[in-house]
Amino acid sequence: MTGNAGSVLKIAAAVVSDPDGRLLLVRKHNTSFYMQPGGKIDAGESALEALCRELQEELGLHVSEDQLIPLGMYSVPAANEPGVMLEAHLFGLVIDEPVEVAAEIAEAKWVTREEAWQLPLAPLTKEYVAVEHT
Repeated sequence: MTGNAGSVLKIAAAVVSDPDGRLLLVRKHNTSFYMQPGGKIDAGESALEALCRELQEELGLHVSEDQLIPLGMYSVPAANEPGVMLEAHLFGLVIDEPVEVAAEIAEAKWVTREEAWQLPLAPLTKEYVAVEHT
């Protein structure tokens, strides 16, 4: 049903930050919205397994499940698929290593929260990530 109006896409995404507190945002090819790295959870995968796989595929990051901190599940409209809702499992990750753009990712940038607001942000990023978590 993916891509049909009223469908729900289950994804896992990482709120990736560096030791200075900057956020890592990515933009997929042929899209304008910046978002968290991550992606669809395949059948038989846990959210953690999916996220570790996606971080490896998209950014060349080797992340173990115990590095990811659960931040909760959120439901928001999908950025690039009209009529589709995301059910997003969010995890926090702090890294101090370079990332390499691969797969469907066109661009990755480290930004402060102030800089993030200057970019076109996906709904999930705008609602839950670009706000200060206290």
